[in-house]
Amino acid sequence: MTGVAFGTVETPLGDFLVAVTGDGVAATAFHDGDAVRRAIVARLRLPETADATPARQARDELAGYFAGERRVFDVPIDWRLMSPLQRKVLGTLTATVGYGQVTTYGALAESSAAGVPARAIGSVMGSNPIPVIVPCHRVVAGNGLGGFSGGEGVEDKRWLLTLEGYLQPTLDWAL
Repeated sequence: MTGVAFGTVETPLGDFLVAVTGDGVAATAFHDGDAVRRAIVARLRLPETADATPARQARDELAGYFAGERRVFDVPIDWRLMSPLQRKVLGTLTATVGYGQVTTYGALAESSAAGVPARAIGSVMGSNPIPVIVPCHRVVAGNGLGGFSGGEGVEDKRWLLTLEGYLQPTLDWAL
């Protein structure tokens, strides 16, 4: 495939978009729309393909995740939108922090051995082009949840960590 295929998953957090190239998932977004798709196409420098079939596996895996039925993603990841530093830090995160687990910004800074101070880890998480599949929501501050640039912010991070069982559901939480 020489372009980018898109798929959308309806979730409790809204329509979740996935963009897939011939190498794998290159981007996800907490909102779908023409502007979001155009921005992804521009960043990838690839044409959009009308055939959504290449995005089917990622869309199905994301639907399973948001339904509470999938804990691991098997889709390949296309790391091209990430700098070498982002790849190192986010690769370490993906390989070491599983479903229902969290790590702190400081611990991730130490384990990725990238020479990045803990304060800079937040910037790497905030610029993650593949949230959820590359689980930046699993990185928390030493004294609380920390921030989250995806979706509606920290409330979506709280929802994802509740889905994964790390946080206890509140009375109004529903899957």
